[in-house]
Amino acid sequence: MDKNLSKTTLIIIPAYNEEGSIAGVVENIRGQVADADILVVNDGSQDRTARKARESGAQVITLPYNMGIGSAVQSGFLFAKEKGYDFAVQVDGDGQHPTSEIPSLLAALEDGVDVAIGSRFVQSTAYRPPFFRAFGIKVFSFLVSAIVGKKVYDTTSGFRAINRKAIVLLVETYPHDYPEVEALITLHRNGMKFIEIPVEMNHRQEGKSSISATAGAYYMLKVTLAVLVAVIKRRK
Repeated sequence: MDKNLSKTTLIIIPAYNEEGSIAGVVENIRGQVADADILVVNDGSQDRTARKARESGAQVITLPYNMGIGSAVQSGFLFAKEKGYDFAVQVDGDGQHPTSEIPSLLAALEDGVDVAIGSRFVQSTAYRPPFFRAFGIKVFSFLVSAIVGKKVYDTTSGFRAINRKAIVLLVETYPHDYPEVEALITLHRNGMKFIEIPVEMNHRQEGKSSISATAGAYYMLKVTLAVLVAVIKRRK
């Protein structure tokens, strides 16, 4: 895909205390999709994330306090909707998402799908999640696959590109914490088509994950219950 995109694209980077990596992420994105606009959603960071993002040339909006990944991403979608963007791409601020694959995600949207997911598991990669997280990923994959009627390998990936229809939908309805799995079900229920693109994730550049063992257990329970509720609603 040519780096000069035929449609307007916004790269959304939700970031919480990512001062050590955010500038590098912005620079890498600019090298891959030069015509895209870049928005960093500073989720109430207590460090210099917002300053570093602005210095790197990104647009920045700052939430009043740490509201969580769902609220940060939804804020980016709202910005994309109001500014009339055709495509939006979600990229983490910690450097784990391979910005070199953004053109591949956008190419899938150009070909007619509504959502393109950067997937760690559709093909074999070097990524090896901790045991508990790997178990949760497999559970979510099984449940979501059963609901949407096709195999979905990486339901928890936050590396995604969506088109205008999906932007408008997710502005109205998007889970506020741990949103990725539930969002796929919402998209499916509204007739959106999605595809998984194989990617090799990078190692986190700075800092540490916000999902501790306790948070991971809550994450799995909360999302599993949400998915089971969706299954019950489907059968009514």
